[in-house]
Amino acid sequence: MSWTYEAPLEHMRFVLEHVLDAPKHWKACEAFADLDLDTADAVLQEAARFASEVLQPLNGSGDLEGCVREADGRLRTPTGFPAAYQAFVAGGWPALPCAPDWGGQGLPLLLDAALREMLDACNHGWNMYPDLLHGAYETIKAHASDELKARYLPKIVSGEWLAAMALTEPQAGSDLGQLRTRAEPQADGSLRISGNKIFISGGEHDLTDNIVHLVLCRLQDPTNPAPAGTKGLSLALVPKLLPDGSRNALFCDGIEKKMGIKASATCAMRYEGATGWLIGEPHRGLAAMFLMMNSARLHVGLQGLGHQEMATQNARRYAAERVQMGRPIAEHPAVRKLLNRLDAMTQAQRVLAYRAALALDLAEHHGDTAVREREKRFAALLTPIVKAFCTHQGFHGPAAALGVWGGYGYVHEYGIEQTVRDARIAMIYEGTNEIQAIDLAQRKLLADGGATARELLDTLRADLPDGDPLRAFIDESRAQLSAWLEGVAKDSARLLESADDVLHAMAHTLLAWAVGRMAVAAHSLPDEAAARQASLAAAFVHEALPQGRLHWQRALAATTPT
Repeated sequence: MSWTYEAPLEHMRFVLEHVLDAPKHWKACEAFADLDLDTADAVLQEAARFASEVLQPLNGSGDLEGCVREADGRLRTPTGFPAAYQAFVAGGWPALPCAPDWGGQGLPLLLDAALREMLDACNHGWNMYPDLLHGAYETIKAHASDELKARYLPKIVSGEWLAAMALTEPQAGSDLGQLRTRAEPQADGSLRISGNKIFISGGEHDLTDNIVHLVLCRLQDPTNPAPAGTKGLSLALVPKLLPDGSRNALFCDGIEKKMGIKASATCAMRYEGATGWLIGEPHRGLAAMFLMMNSARLHVGLQGLGHQEMATQNARRYAAERVQMGRPIAEHPAVRKLLNRLDAMTQAQRVLAYRAALALDLAEHHGDTAVREREKRFAALLTPIVKAFCTHQGFHGPAAALGVWGGYGYVHEYGIEQTVRDARIAMIYEGTNEIQAIDLAQRKLLADGGATARELLDTLRADLPDGDPLRAFIDESRAQLSAWLEGVAKDSARLLESADDVLHAMAHTLLAWAVGRMAVAAHSLPDEAAARQASLAAAFVHEALPQGRLHWQRALAATTPT
């Protein structure tokens, strides 16, 4: 059986139209007021064609070929990757969610999220190259000087130039306070950047002639010395090619030989007095880069979702064709149970991830200031959950699905083993899932005493009918959250010990809403579709709610003195 992909366009439209009621929200945003569902549909259909016809055929071959660093230092991506990227640019896809002022199409991040899911499902390694573009666009747009915006934004929006995010250093890892890369101010207002970075996705490649690096560094300014730790970090824009067309002093010293996403060039970069320019205020680099990191974390969550969709639909197809003991294995109880669980979790996470993207859209564009502020709080709460939980499931879901193939699951041409290898990295980069859990627990839940979380849960539970066990679970979770907050307020160490369980408990609570909301919204669909959503909701109640309760129990146990 060949490894294939059919974009879940029917479910995507169901989520946009019936679950999230996106057209109504678009009407309340001046930037999207003229957007209708038919236009959105057309965008997603064309995106699906590009993903399945252009990217998916390159996935397996790109994994086998990988990237090659030539003797002269040039880096070659797998066969077909440059042509696929040029087709991506010609289709206008990089510009999809960018402002028309800079050459963008001005469409919602919600549609861009659906696009990203499809690209990641079909070719995670390839999509690593353009995946950082939107974050770079947002960072430069919000924090760079007018001169830098005029020089770089149009090229980034069009996709003519790609971007890279240079944070990690060998001695620092996730502890950014240990960064040593130096930035020396020059008389002409530029900076001279010197230092080494590792694990830099797309730091060098052959897809575009120029690559715009956003580099965290420390300013060496005696008149304004950098404070120690993360408070002393600045952000610099360092292009591969300088405005006069000459090569900047940045070099790829090597590429990692990796477990997965082998088609993505993960580079060790050396900046040897490279010319750059400050973005944002001195020593406020993390604040400026946060926009890029926030966008990247949503995109990484969508990588997990894409892997789950690809694994689920191929597992279901294989199970329907593979006959064992006189019948397709899809009819065997254990396999049927697994497939239903994969379906329910994948569809629910699509709702959750798209709700986070919708929150980002409304936070920026809604006509009501109160709604903008509320959605900004919701987006901040949802982002670490989407990143951590969707990538956790993005690995563990396909790992479980691999068993459907039996021994064939370990064979490359069946596809699933590559999906499992590729998906694992998403739990680590852009802030490990454990860091996301601490961010959620400490900065999002404890910081405001759970006010935003309660507001979100109260909003979501209202979508479900009285007597629904999924609504009852949301009410349980609300009470458990209050008990957990009371416990950790007395001992910060217990917050850190329980953070991972709290994130997973909150994720199951939000998924309970998503599954219940789909079941309610499906009443307007044909009987067969409505029955299918009701079946998935029942599977979620049976399979997932006990897991959510277990996470709450473990979180509360960690707050109880022994």
